[in-house]
Order: sequence, then C-alpha cells, then structure tokens
Amino acid sequence: MRHSLLLISLLATLSLAACDRPPAAVVTIPAAPTAAGPAGPAGPAGNTGATGSTGNAGTSGTAGDTGATGATGNTGATGNTGDTGYTGATGERGRTGGSTTVVVVPPAASAPQN
Repeated sequence: MRHSLLLISLLATLSLAACDRPPAAVVTIPAAPTAAGPAGPAGPAGNTGATGSTGNAGTSGTAGDTGATGATGNTGATGNTGDTGYTGATGERGRTGGSTTVVVVPPAASAPQN
C-alpha cells in the first residue's frame, strides 16, 4: 500500500505529459495548383473491344382476336326483260261432229265427314 500512492502519482504525471507533447506528424497544406502547359500530341488509338454476346430471343406474342364480320353486299341490278317469243302456226280446222250425243252424269253425293 505504501507504493500505491507513488505509483498513482507517476501514472498521473505520465498521462498529463502525453497531452503536452507536440504531434509526431506535421500535416503540410499543398500549394495551389499551377496551370498546366499545352497538351501534347494524341496517343495511338486503343484496340477494338470484344463483341458482346447475343441476347436471348423474346417470347411469342398471343394470337389476335377474330376480326369483325364484313357488311352485307348490295343487291344486284334487275336483269333485262327477255324478247317476246314467236307465235306458233295455226292448227287445222277440226272435223264436224256426227250424230252421237254424250251425256255427263254427276257423281253420287257422299256421306258428310265428321
């Protein structure tokens, strides 16, 4: 315990002395940049780069809807009237009838239907 007070005072002295030391590295501020001289000649052109890979094919689109039905067409024009046909030849005169008489008998009446 006798040495603890001495040890504490020595530690306090060293820690306070460390705060008073000048910094080890001195930071220098760079001078203002000066204007560059004239540019030199251009250098040679660089090599051409490699060709990129081909992209993936796109997906097919969906089928379109069925189109609308077209409008009904116009009625056609009326045709021309045909020519009048020829009149046929006149037939021969018929013979005169004899003495036979024809009697037409009406049919018998049938029963009424229900």
